[in-house]
Amino acid sequence: MHLGNYLGAVRHWVDDQHKHDSYFMIVDLHALTIPQDPVVLRAKVRELFMLLIAAGLDPEVCTLFVQGHLHEHSELCWIMTCTVSIGELQRMVQFKDKSAKQGNDFISAGLLTYPALQAADIVLYDADRVPVGDDQRQHVEITRDIVQRFNHRYGDTFVLPEAATPPSGARVMDLLDPTRKMSKSADSPQGTVGVLDDFKDVERKFKRAVTDNDGEVRYDVANKPGVSNLLSILGGVTGARPEDLATQYSQYGPLKADAAAAVIEALRPLRARYAELSADPGELSRLMATGAAKARVVASATVARAKTALGISIE
Repeated sequence: MHLGNYLGAVRHWVDDQHKHDSYFMIVDLHALTIPQDPVVLRAKVRELFMLLIAAGLDPEVCTLFVQGHLHEHSELCWIMTCTVSIGELQRMVQFKDKSAKQGNDFISAGLLTYPALQAADIVLYDADRVPVGDDQRQHVEITRDIVQRFNHRYGDTFVLPEAATPPSGARVMDLLDPTRKMSKSADSPQGTVGVLDDFKDVERKFKRAVTDNDGEVRYDVANKPGVSNLLSILGGVTGARPEDLATQYSQYGPLKADAAAAVIEALRPLRARYAELSADPGELSRLMATGAAKARVVASATVARAKTALGISIE
């Protein structure tokens, strides 16, 4: 998890869990579209599970689980795969982009069928609302197409989901290249702030953040992306408007220092809770098992309903 994930999405999930019957999953099966080191993958799954709880997701309030812990995802994925055409999958923007980036390297068939698994992830829990950014809207649309096709063929079986626009989060861009979003896959790790980064590294990254040469502090994303990014991050952790914050600074140095300090203070309670969870691996395993069992109640019923509709159930 990096600062962009935390400010742009996770904090809104924390609010959402109290407003909706919410399901949050760690999608380890999706990670398999590229080769993984099993030891690293397992460790990262556990790390992310702890981070989500540390960030405020409450397993007693929402359903938090690991996708690969439920066979229902893979089972329904096959049914979804058989309900979508190759042409539809080949037109997905993310498949085009990612396969092009991999060039002549091994391209997993899972990269093509990824949307079918994502459709299963959604419909398994009778989701009617799927909070997504613009880059994921196409995945909700193809899920809707699959659901409508299945329901037309076999009867009303799945809930038709709607894409929901989440509240605007802080606009967090790469600190070294403020024209692109902060990303865990960025070529420059110095531009990405991980929530588990050493605080000295956080300060260093902000100190080296790209700004510009004119020396004026104002919120102007188009013409001053670096300065605007710092203001947006500072606003994201303090609750202030970036435009208002800009009036408080005449130099870039103090802005960078204050942004770093505010981020560090915002991350302190998260880091403290993460440390508690890390110290009790047995409790973490219990929470993961409890989340999977809670999710399976709904997921198994959905798979059973689909099998009955298809005529492949035991009865």
